[in-house]
Amino acid sequence: MGLRIAVLVLVMVAILAVSPGQAFVAKELRISLDDQGDAEIQFDYSLSFLENVAIFLRIADPGRELKSALESNLHKTVEIESVGNSQARFRVEQFATLREETVVMRTPGLSFTSAEQAMKRYWFAPLVNPDFSPDLTVVQFPDGSQDVFYDSTGIPPLSRVIS
Repeated sequence: MGLRIAVLVLVMVAILAVSPGQAFVAKELRISLDDQGDAEIQFDYSLSFLENVAIFLRIADPGRELKSALESNLHKTVEIESVGNSQARFRVEQFATLREETVVMRTPGLSFTSAEQAMKRYWFAPLVNPDFSPDLTVVQFPDGSQDVFYDSTGIPPLSRVIS
């Protein structure tokens, strides 16, 4: 067993020596709201070889890190629905607040900088250069309207009158 670990470490060092420092890249964030203000959040990303190895060896857990970043931003409980090597799905109850007189849905602002800070805690952080600003962020409201952001490190609070 010790020989396997030594070989694995040598292979990882060799790969690091010849590979560029590319890392986690946020591709798309899609927040879909239902008429109660609950959100389904889908986050698409790509991982470097090193990050995939870290996940395989259970050194890193992107689902837990993204959940933690969302909870610290939103101050709400985030439920992990699924996590894979290229996508994570979450559910957040009462993501948006509703006003009853006229149905106004308000979403909180969201910043991705805390996810970047969490990544810096890992041993391999100096070797990678993560990009947590999704190429595309879509907030979909129950009436079909949506707000779209490109290459943004966060989204502002949004309000929408729902008919």
